[in-house]
Amino acid sequence: MSRKLFVCLLIAAASVQAQQELAPVPEPPDIPPQVESGEPLEPDVTIIRRGKDTIEEYRINNRLYMVRIKPAVGPPYYLVDTDGDGNMDVRRSDLEDDIRIPQWVLFSW
Repeated sequence: MSRKLFVCLLIAAASVQAQQELAPVPEPPDIPPQVESGEPLEPDVTIIRRGKDTIEEYRINNRLYMVRIKPAVGPPYYLVDTDGDGNMDVRRSDLEDDIRIPQWVLFSW
């Protein structure tokens, strides 16, 4: 068994020695400039005041995805569109201690 292994290693080493001329490595291309989409990274916030209540609408690409409502009495709460269909699906409050999973839009077409 060791004799067969030795012969295989000897053949592999001989084939490596046979390739003395190595092809030159081409220079790497220049790094392209960073793509700038021109879109703001922060959402557009529209503040609406009705009496003592304040409503903040958060939009990205003119699409409403969250509404923060601060009533005159009580803690503020949020209405969130989780699936992007235009309906506010989830109601959240600052008093809740649940885990909120980030829901960034990676690709859209």
